[in-house]
Amino acid sequence: MSERQDPKHISGVKRRQAGKTAPRWALMLVVLGLVAAGFLFTPVPGKIKRGLREVFAPKVSATGKSQQEIEDLLRREGDRIRAEKDAEAQKEIDDLRRELESARKTPPRQDNPTQTPATPDEPSGPETDVRKLTSGIPFKVEVKLDHGTLASKERVTPDSYAAFYTLNVRLPAPAKTLAELQTSNPKLGAILPGLGEILTKGEVSKWYYTLYDNKTTRIKKDATALNELLTKHNLFDCETILNLKSASGRRAMLMQADMDVVSDGSDGDRLPKMPDEIVNSPNYQPFTSYGWSKKTQTPNPIVAGWERRVAAGEKELADRGTTAERKTWLRSRIAMLKRGITDMKGRSFLIAEYDPFIVIPINILGNSSDPFAPNIGDYALVIHGEKVLPAIVGDGGPNFKVGEASLRIAKELSSRATPYNRPVSDLKVTYLVFPGTRDPNAPPDYGAWRTKCETLVGEFGGIGEGYKILEWKNLLEPPAPPVPPQPAPGQSTPAGQPVPQLPTPTTPQSVPPEINAPKPGGN
Repeated sequence: MSERQDPKHISGVKRRQAGKTAPRWALMLVVLGLVAAGFLFTPVPGKIKRGLREVFAPKVSATGKSQQEIEDLLRREGDRIRAEKDAEAQKEIDDLRRELESARKTPPRQDNPTQTPATPDEPSGPETDVRKLTSGIPFKVEVKLDHGTLASKERVTPDSYAAFYTLNVRLPAPAKTLAELQTSNPKLGAILPGLGEILTKGEVSKWYYTLYDNKTTRIKKDATALNELLTKHNLFDCETILNLKSASGRRAMLMQADMDVVSDGSDGDRLPKMPDEIVNSPNYQPFTSYGWSKKTQTPNPIVAGWERRVAAGEKELADRGTTAERKTWLRSRIAMLKRGITDMKGRSFLIAEYDPFIVIPINILGNSSDPFAPNIGDYALVIHGEKVLPAIVGDGGPNFKVGEASLRIAKELSSRATPYNRPVSDLKVTYLVFPGTRDPNAPPDYGAWRTKCETLVGEFGGIGEGYKILEWKNLLEPPAPPVPPQPAPGQSTPAGQPVPQLPTPTTPQSVPPEINAPKPGGN
């Protein structure tokens, strides 16, 4: 078959075979590749990479808790529960020890064969005793005695030995108005001049009622088991919890309570040395829920003490004389210590002696069902009398009490405050917490905290005239070096003696000052 004539064919030029023509898209890829190769040597790719990193980097959630925060809070609450159980067990052991030692010291009783057996007294009327328990609860006991029949019969008679126990608890009503709040602090309206109007639209938080539900649940459980009851002080520790909203839409949670003291925390970067009584204490908690990645290789001072406890536990575990029950407890405790050591080697935490932070019940923190619920790291103001202190939410606490702050805050309110001595026992402390305001966790910057708190409270009317937010001093900053004496006028430096060099004020001190040894544990 003859080839069809192509009017555009040039005679003498060989026609290309079909399928061997380079596709246009391939040529385009080559061109784009050359352009991209040159593009890599410009600053633009770096900008794009940084932009993508910012887009896809994990963000700090304003409300929900991260997995790390959940683990931190569970560990903190677990430590508290274990400490309570250990304290109860130790009390029983101590009571038994005293009983045995008392029995050993008591001389044996001599039998007197001529003595006639004592006859039981006739039942008298009811014996009544009214006393105030150590928990602050008035306790009335009435014992009624009567004669019955044979012991074998009385043993199976239900009402032969019975108690009727009634515990009366009156639940408080929450404060809602400025007038009610000012019964605790008459200057609150002057310190927060915009509070009165905002309160008219405020609502009682559901957490106020949840708090007292948790208290009464605990009381019912302990009363049924005849355990030690929640103290009267800790039952009535909260005047109110209110949800507030500013004209700009900013949310705040206001709590009126007293102040217990927390003395936990550690940070090898800022405080590489702590007293032996803390390092070796089985009760001191080196963690706070607020933590960040370590910035230096300086070890946390608590690690050494915990490693010694692990070694002692493993030695006891290897002892053939250790009981199976004790070994189970040791394995659990050693695992807990090892997890803590790993955490302390990689992270730093707030230090209650130095850092201003408050504690919020663990069930409130980051609760996604309530936009007013604060989270770890959110900013807060602590108000007492005329003092206004900036702080952050630094830790989680039990769900049956409120009103707790770091030892640093406590000492600012009262010089007599200690881990065992509250700075304020009355319901006169206002905690104004701003949910959804936390920044990425980092070492404390008190100046930045104050600035942020000042901006936030500004949306609620600001701080009243004559009052100001405290500027925290960094107690862990190395002191300024002493200035060496200067030669008197007319005197010169002796020959051969070098001219003294003044160190710059920013020269870091090799070891920051030691902690002011708070007693192990906290309220």
